[in-house]
Amino acid sequence: MRIVLILLLLANLTLYAYTRLDSGSSEAVLLQDQIQPDKIKLLTPQQVALLGPAKVAALADVCIEWGPFADPERTRALADIEPLGLGRLLTQKRVEFDNGYWVTAGPFPNRGAAETRVTELRRQGARDLAITDAGRGQFAVLFGTFRTEAAAVARADELAALGINVAKVQPRGAAITQTLLVVRDPQQPVVSRLKELQAQYPGTDVKIGTCERTT
Repeated sequence: MRIVLILLLLANLTLYAYTRLDSGSSEAVLLQDQIQPDKIKLLTPQQVALLGPAKVAALADVCIEWGPFADPERTRALADIEPLGLGRLLTQKRVEFDNGYWVTAGPFPNRGAAETRVTELRRQGARDLAITDAGRGQFAVLFGTFRTEAAAVARADELAALGINVAKVQPRGAAITQTLLVVRDPQQPVVSRLKELQAQYPGTDVKIGTCERTT
């Protein structure tokens, strides 16, 4: 009887060991089949941008950049996206360009004359206006600074549609600093809204890619 019990115990231990070994082997095979590192493919920013708002929103560590903006436009753009409630997901990045263009009217003999012209232009529907020093004691009305001539011309055309034909596009010799609005891990409504707003801001781009690492 004792020998029978010993044999049964050995049989049970053998069966248990076989079951564990088979389970471990199956899990290892399943894990290997799931990972398949040779099939992992990293997407470029251009490929990410082509995924569409829904798929972009499902990715992790993705940032969307919108801009660049001169200061008056930046203020208006921030007001436009405020209803999205981005909070800490929204940051601003200053970027500098070696050259650019600006759209101006004037010059005027003094600041008072420039301010009077600004009031008249606002009545005509112009917005995002500022007064800038034109040198030699004179002042000009500034409609915006732009990275490219095409963007500056688009702004001048926008003003012409309002009946404002005094705007001049001129190259600006000095470097210009503008702002990019950056949204981290944007949801689908955010991506769609930024692409809608882009059409209202000539010269801006919406770019999607991996977030920059911060140190």
